Amino acid sequence: MGLRERKKEKTRLAILDAALDLFLEQGYDSTTVEQIAGSVEISPRTFFRYFAGKDHLALWFHDQGEEIMLDTLRARPADEPAFTSLMHALRAVLSDMQDSTPEDTARFLKLRRLLDGHPHLVGLSVARGADTERRLAAEIAARRGVDVDTDRFSHLVVAFAMSTMRIGFECPKPAVEDVREIAGRLEETILLAQSLLRPDLHD
Repeated sequence: MGLRERKKEKTRLAILDAALDLFLEQGYDSTTVEQIAGSVEISPRTFFRYFAGKDHLALWFHDQGEEIMLDTLRARPADEPAFTSLMHALRAVLSDMQDSTPEDTARFLKLRRLLDGHPHLVGLSVARGADTERRLAAEIAARRGVDVDTDRFSHLVVAFAMSTMRIGFECPKPAVEDVREIAGRLEETILLAQSLLRPDLHD
């Protein structure tokens, strides 16, 4: 990452951290984009260069996970079974979680508190996850040379993989103090999924 990219990432995280603190201190609905921008001494116009709005801030982790999974899929061998490639994509997310810093953990815990207190954000999170599934299905269909709009297999194998991630994150749901705890549960769930489904699942 070059100097320009590092500066942009630093600003992005500063906006995110300020927003999370404001959301939890004074309420999600009561917090405005102008307040968030002012707390990090930028203009609202600059804010919108980084985030599409408040909801985007609350769901930022979807962008990161989707990017990791798509990049991993595109780097896998073209003839690799779809389910195997998707498991590698999940493990790439797992690896990213295992490399989490204390600051990453703090953001994750704040986001969980925010979602727990705002059911409408949970609904938006589910909808954003569905967007990711559609993009993953399109990637799988392209690898297999089929039409994503008519090929059920591509959608079904992605649904299997993403269900693995959802269960790893959510079931069971005890108090979590470190992202690495979630990573451990995700690792166990990936292994369980691989033991239940054929690893060579192709078509």
